[in-house]
Amino acid sequence: MSRITRREFVQSAGGAAVGVTALHALAQQEPSAAPRRPRNIRKAVKLGMVAGDLTVLEKFRLLKNLGYDGVELGSPSDLDRDEVLRARDETGLVIHGVVCTKHWKHPLSHPDASERERCRHAMEAAIRDCRVYGGTTALLVAGVVNGSIDYADAYRRSQEEIRRLLPVAAEHEVTIAIENVWNHFLLSPLEAARFVDELESPWIGWYFDVGNVVNYGWPEQWVRTLGRRIVKLDVKEFSRTKRDKEGLWKGFNVKLLEGDCNWPAVMAALDEISYTGWATAELAGGDAAWLKDVADRMDRIIAS
Repeated sequence: MSRITRREFVQSAGGAAVGVTALHALAQQEPSAAPRRPRNIRKAVKLGMVAGDLTVLEKFRLLKNLGYDGVELGSPSDLDRDEVLRARDETGLVIHGVVCTKHWKHPLSHPDASERERCRHAMEAAIRDCRVYGGTTALLVAGVVNGSIDYADAYRRSQEEIRRLLPVAAEHEVTIAIENVWNHFLLSPLEAARFVDELESPWIGWYFDVGNVVNYGWPEQWVRTLGRRIVKLDVKEFSRTKRDKEGLWKGFNVKLLEGDCNWPAVMAALDEISYTGWATAELAGGDAAWLKDVADRMDRIIAS
């Protein structure tokens, strides 16, 4: 066997060192950023945000012209169903869902069975309206806790009433979407996830309100914990600074992107759970200029 000379060894080692150095340099380079595909999130507003003395058709037409994809209605309501359907068909604006209008005044957690029944009947009507409009969700506040409604009782009663609603939801293929609101109930994302899981139905999920969490938590953490249980999003802002200086509810008096919601973090969390679907603004109402500004800000949020 031939012996390698010292010179040959040095040359070989030097070449290897150069190779290692080159590989190390390549490893330290930033990977080329692949273009991110646009998120499949469609923007909408609550119909009540459209100010002015306008017909349903005029409101739908305005929203469509401003770049909104859809709208959400209250139910039960005094709206003429045929008028709503004509406005939908003429403009192409999607009615993606409805919001129950009775869940605060007559909560499912109420100790009086007749009060709970009123809410349940209202939700049944909302589910039926949603199906007629072509929507997919009926938003529900699951229950209210206060000095006269015990937390544990609220949990039990609301689940019992929702179980009675689930067959109606399944029949009409409309998901009951529970929203997180300031109702002193389901205060942690872990509990919120458990509440839905215990109902063991594909027709129950979460309508996650981003701004409602900022006062006492971080929306992106809720998104990751709730995961695929999130079926839709409500979009609003909250400022802790305004809360501290002007009072609790003043925290909501701020435009999108001007509060304390970390929208890039929220959107990243939504990407992690592969969220697609609707994002609906829930803000104070206004005229066309106001609604156009909201639409532009929503576009910036979705792209962040």
